[in-house]
Amino acid sequence: MARTSTKTPREIEAMRRAGSLVAETFQVLEPHVQPGVSVQELDQIAEEFIRSRGAVPAYIGYGPRNNPFPATICASINEVICHGIPSPRKLREGDIIGVDIGVKMGGVYGDACHTYTVGNVTPEVRRLVETARESLQLGLEAVKPGARMGDIGAAIQKLAEGRGFGVVREYTGHGIGKNLHEEPTVYHHGLPGTGLLLQPGMVFTIEPMINLGRKETKLLPDGWTVVTADGKPSAQFEHTLVVTQTGYDILTLPLKTVGA
Repeated sequence: MARTSTKTPREIEAMRRAGSLVAETFQVLEPHVQPGVSVQELDQIAEEFIRSRGAVPAYIGYGPRNNPFPATICASINEVICHGIPSPRKLREGDIIGVDIGVKMGGVYGDACHTYTVGNVTPEVRRLVETARESLQLGLEAVKPGARMGDIGAAIQKLAEGRGFGVVREYTGHGIGKNLHEEPTVYHHGLPGTGLLLQPGMVFTIEPMINLGRKETKLLPDGWTVVTADGKPSAQFEHTLVVTQTGYDILTLPLKTVGA
């Protein structure tokens, strides 16, 4: 297993620039997430914007040589948990779509996910999306020097399962830097006080996948698309963060404009 490493201040600032581009791409996509828009259209918009900024989509060609991922975004609609492949399928009123975006810029990676609601969704689906968003926030708030990786998973698990939702086990957060996936592995369930000791300079993602029903998953024959075993919706939010001297700093937010 690869050694968990901390990042230098220069690497962290480079990752902040890459992460900012990820955040800006979500802002560009948001007005297009409407009924009648195809997922392939969203993918094209994202790719054109990322390349216009001098960066490279991180997911295109990622994975095994005989089955690389074919698109810029992972687009996960309704019962799809993660790694959905963009298709001509058009968004419909009441859908939710998790959009996962990765970019490579300046030799480092940025990675984040946002779940959009399409028009009006049912109250239970809205509660699912909000719980996924809150799960990420509670996971972030557990991060500080001296905390343990298990503290992150425990906070997420307590909230989501306490509301009757399932927490996906098989797919996790991860370290990130000069590679898209590095050590450590970040579980979204666990016991407080267990796991890797968090130290300043560590950079990783937290990306809980929360299911409306059971936690079990199923991989489709395309080798990428992961769905809920019971066919119920799933929602996900993700940020890339760095552990600081006092807590955490999110690296996948838009850079603040000077004077703003």
